Amino acid sequence: MLSRLFPHPLLTLVLAVVWLLLVNTVTLNAIVFGLILGLLLPQAIRAYWPDMPTLRNPVAIAGYILIVLLDIVKANIQVALIVLFKPAARLRPAWIRVPLDLTKPEAITVLAGTITVTPGTVSCDLADDGHALLVHCLHAPEPGAVVDEIKHRYERRLKEIFE
Repeated sequence: MLSRLFPHPLLTLVLAVVWLLLVNTVTLNAIVFGLILGLLLPQAIRAYWPDMPTLRNPVAIAGYILIVLLDIVKANIQVALIVLFKPAARLRPAWIRVPLDLTKPEAITVLAGTITVTPGTVSCDLADDGHALLVHCLHAPEPGAVVDEIKHRYERRLKEIFE
């Protein structure tokens, strides 16, 4: 019975919390509406997402989020310095192919999203076989270093969480 009411309980909780963050107030109305959204939306998408992804190490999520937030702050500073002080002639934008060891679609989606929300990089495409991401970097004088950083900082941790 509970699995029918809450097909994706974590999604229900996340939706309710995101709603409260969006309305920027904690009132009874906001909480009730957030819970209604958290109950109805997972019901609406249940047919499209039949299996809940299993998290092998859910505690590692907090560490991953912390690293991503720190990297976003660091990347914001780097992009600001590039935009303000680096002449266009010295800028080295690059398309980089990042080979993936991840196999779960949810893990690949989180990795692509992480790359995209980090200033200076954008995930642009996933290979047809799902074994590589195409990433555009604003400034990448050493493309191999970018691949190594993505694989070491993000993919390794996502592998611990999802696989």
